[in-house]
Amino acid sequence: SGRWGMNHIRTASRLFGESLKTVCDVDPDRAAKVRDAAPKAAFVNDPRRILEDPEITAVIISTPAETHFTLAKSVLESGKHALVEKPMALFSRQAKELDELAQKNNRVLMVGHLLLFHPAIRKIKELINDGTLGKLQYIYSNRLNLGTVRKEENILWSFAPHDISVLQYFIGDDPVTVDAKGGVFLQPGIHDVTLTTLTYPNNIQAHIHVSWLHPFKEHRLVVIGDRSMVVFEDSRQSDKLVLYPKGIDWVNGEPVKRDEDFQVIDYEAPMPLDLEQLHFRDCIVNGEQPLTDGKNAVSVLEILEKAQNGLEKHGAPATAKQTEAAKPAEKLPYFVHDTAMVDKGCEIGEGTKIWHYSHVQSGSKLGKKCVLGQNVNVGNNVTIGNFVKIQNNVSVYEGVELEDYVFCGPSMVFTNVLNPRCEFPQRGSEFYHKTVVKYGASIGANATIVCGTTLGKFSFIGAGAVVTKDVPEYALMVGNPAKQIGWMCRCGTRLNVIHDHAKCSNCNREYKEASGKITNLTDKD
Repeated sequence: SGRWGMNHIRTASRLFGESLKTVCDVDPDRAAKVRDAAPKAAFVNDPRRILEDPEITAVIISTPAETHFTLAKSVLESGKHALVEKPMALFSRQAKELDELAQKNNRVLMVGHLLLFHPAIRKIKELINDGTLGKLQYIYSNRLNLGTVRKEENILWSFAPHDISVLQYFIGDDPVTVDAKGGVFLQPGIHDVTLTTLTYPNNIQAHIHVSWLHPFKEHRLVVIGDRSMVVFEDSRQSDKLVLYPKGIDWVNGEPVKRDEDFQVIDYEAPMPLDLEQLHFRDCIVNGEQPLTDGKNAVSVLEILEKAQNGLEKHGAPATAKQTEAAKPAEKLPYFVHDTAMVDKGCEIGEGTKIWHYSHVQSGSKLGKKCVLGQNVNVGNNVTIGNFVKIQNNVSVYEGVELEDYVFCGPSMVFTNVLNPRCEFPQRGSEFYHKTVVKYGASIGANATIVCGTTLGKFSFIGAGAVVTKDVPEYALMVGNPAKQIGWMCRCGTRLNVIHDHAKCSNCNREYKEASGKITNLTDKD
């Protein structure tokens, strides 16, 4: 529980008392702090305890941003309501998935866009709705300070979500255009200052200026209508909300300034976090639609993504590392090196590692804990099993399938067309001949596997061999064209067959040879 998580705990304990049943933090050292903040709540350090408890019906998630999507999905799938701190997810597609899941399960899903529960923001909304400001023309927001500088996200993603959510609340529509420019000064690829411009329907203009490289704190929101203007300065000690009945009127075809006295607007000052948590409770009890529901979260994330695209468009060409550094880091269950590329539409298993300058093309599926070395190319629609190791400079073309535990040595070659001619291209799945490498097979360095062949389980292709026909299970193949010269144990040791029987000198597995095949007598699989 970080600083904001502890705020949630203290608030929920004060508002709901014994109804706050359990607090979860993966760091057991924080238990004492949690008990001080919520003495009547149980403390656990495993989220599964929350998910599996039938007495818990609603969960507030205030954890690092990269964990929001996974935790919120688990909460909704367990049949519980969820209030998720902003951002609800790192990508709008993830927020859409959560919103659809909440609707499917008939659960309340809320995002912590806290400013929408600030009494001053609600008062401005009243002034818009009752016509005091007239027709909206222009809104600008400055959110500036010296620090806190982030390493995992840029200033746009750190500060601007608050202001975007307010614009959406005031205007009630999505922007027609979004653009952003900014400056990078402290860390490569991470913007420290940004100016986002937005155009909404009915010619409503807005801009958001955010910076963590500013000499003093300024939180100023200005809303301009054709009748009046209102200014909210949250960084001031008093007179934070001021109405200015000012404007420009046209009199006899001439612009005339209207400059009346300002008016300080008083408003009730309950804590926004109190109002947010109470609203979450009321939506659950009364079946109401949250003000900050899943669609609100999706809208804000889509605008952020468009603004980020603007930053990249106007700035110097960004490297893959710089582009990813701009957004909050998404902790993937697999590793992709900064120089590698994984196309959209791929499935990558947990624990897989994709190293320097490798490329996995769309439609491919890689299992768990695979290793792709340097300069490996995986073609479209290729299927690779679990625990596969592919060494440097290997291309696995469409039409090739690798089962679990396959080893591909450095610079070995697969093909997928039998008689290629540059003048008469054979491009497309209908021309490709299927090649299957079965469970546990090994292919040595610089070997070539001619397409349309099947390499049997635990077969062993020697370095430089050229395989032109199917290979039996456990067969040892060498030469050009490849010929069988013996058998290999499952563990990779050459077998010495005597009177149709063999016992591995390394692992003691036993085999029986008959009719040009060999059978493993030890393993049942």
